[in-house]
Amino acid sequence: MIDRIWHGWTTPADADEYERLLREEILPSFADEGIDGYRGARVLRRSDGEEVEFVTILRFDSVESVTEFAGEEYRDAHVPPAARDVLERYDDRARHYEVREELEY
Repeated sequence: MIDRIWHGWTTPADADEYERLLREEILPSFADEGIDGYRGARVLRRSDGEEVEFVTILRFDSVESVTEFAGEEYRDAHVPPAARDVLERYDDRARHYEVREELEY
């Protein structure tokens, strides 16, 4: 299992709109692409007063699944135009982590 982790930041005024885009458009469109091995997403949100940070964690079965999703340059950020309109800044590259252990209690 691979987690693809990426960060983006909005102004407080744009945070709810960005979250709406993620929930209603961006993440559902990823699922609609039919990528074999895409297993869903998690969205984290944190406000520090001056800006709002979002962390998206996309889950894939393998690096090959990530490549199918993002292309050969799979480390490059995959930021749709609608998201670029409300983000103040964002990571140019995503980070990928092999999930070694997952515990639920």
